[in-house]
Amino acid sequence: MAGSVNKVILIGNLGRDPEVRRMNSGEQVVSFSLAMTESWRDKATGERKDRTEWANIVIFNDGIGKIAEQYCKKGSKVYVEGQLQTREYTDKDGNQRRTTEVVLQRFRGELTLLSGRGEGGGSDYAGGSEGNASFGRASPMESRGMESRGAAERKPAPSSRSNDMDDDIPF
Repeated sequence: MAGSVNKVILIGNLGRDPEVRRMNSGEQVVSFSLAMTESWRDKATGERKDRTEWANIVIFNDGIGKIAEQYCKKGSKVYVEGQLQTREYTDKDGNQRRTTEVVLQRFRGELTLLSGRGEGGGSDYAGGSEGNASFGRASPMESRGMESRGAAERKPAPSSRSNDMDDDIPF
């Protein structure tokens, strides 16, 4: 294989409200922490156990950053698609530190709000009948698919199963 892939896909809950900063150039940077919790039942004790992993998310995309700032709150469930980046910095005590973050670049990345209205931090966004919002998608067809799916869910159910047997399929 000639190349490599740096793509991270995460679904989790915001650990804090998004923090908005400005770089020296005036460009907006939005960051927040994302918690991904795995749950299982211990086979030996039957006890419920959880393990939470945390990721730092940094958004350099102005459009996605504005959406995160407006609609994401602590506890909101989101889908994030970005790239891993490691950077070095000097902390306040003068020590060299390294951190790895999931970064949504200016022309790449995706943020989809999965929490409905009134869920997970009380988002005020009313994303159609389903309460979902998708931002940063490349294709407008994907958002149209959500609208048509909502309309399909409102169709009345068939009155009986006998209608399913009227087709001409021989098996």
